[in-house]
Amino acid sequence: MRVIITRVQPQAQHWVDGLQRAGHHAIALPLIETRALSDCTALVNAWQRLADYAAVMFVSGPAVAYFYASKQPLGLMDNALEAPIKRAWATGPGTRNALLAQGVPAELIDSPAAEAGQYDSEALWQQVQQQLLPGQRVLIVRGDSRSDDGPTAAPDNAAGIAGVGRDWLARHLQSAGILVDSVVAYRRGAPVWSAEVALLASAAATDGSIWVFSSAEAVANLQTLLRKQSWAKARAVATHQRIAAAVRALGFAVVLLASPTLPSVLASVESCP
Repeated sequence: MRVIITRVQPQAQHWVDGLQRAGHHAIALPLIETRALSDCTALVNAWQRLADYAAVMFVSGPAVAYFYASKQPLGLMDNALEAPIKRAWATGPGTRNALLAQGVPAELIDSPAAEAGQYDSEALWQQVQQQLLPGQRVLIVRGDSRSDDGPTAAPDNAAGIAGVGRDWLARHLQSAGILVDSVVAYRRGAPVWSAEVALLASAAATDGSIWVFSSAEAVANLQTLLRKQSWAKARAVATHQRIAAAVRALGFAVVLLASPTLPSVLASVESCP
């Protein structure tokens, strides 16, 4: 039985390695690719204004990686760039681990508890809604799926947030009187497949492979990449109810739920009929 991990790299390889250690034939087939911005002006501005924010919310591990990577070329030319993050918010363990890897102290990171079983904006909100007072400001660091580095790369009002980050949390923050900015830290989009990779993916729709999805955007990209493919015999594990709904809408015959952790994904893979 083959397990196909569709999450972005390098997180995909981490899960592949874990599944292989457990004796499964796992491969990485990322359905989202990321790249740096060509213009990091907005990120520079965000670093310079970091002290203005009571909290910074990161929508993903790549958001953390690209945000901190943008700091390196600045040469620390201003002491303001050294201002610490007061609170860092993460919706899941992958983003939390990315923050820890960047040296953010664990006591400054807010994320859903490991035993919560739900890693999303709603669960994060339960953790942080009592932290802030009206008039304070929060920065949301996100990705964007557009192909250009146009005006969306600048901080914008959260009511108009587009791209990868869901605006659920932003709306709730604004309803509580919190001022919300967002900044695009990276671009993301569907991969470009070779004919060989496309054939592999098509075969995996019918050969008993188990697809693992941790993003609804990845599901949409798969539909775009294999527009005529039938998924009536395909099996999948999804790491959230919303993602599972997207997989079912694509036509997968079997869709199991797991939390976005390797042990939970492994358990679902091993119980897949």
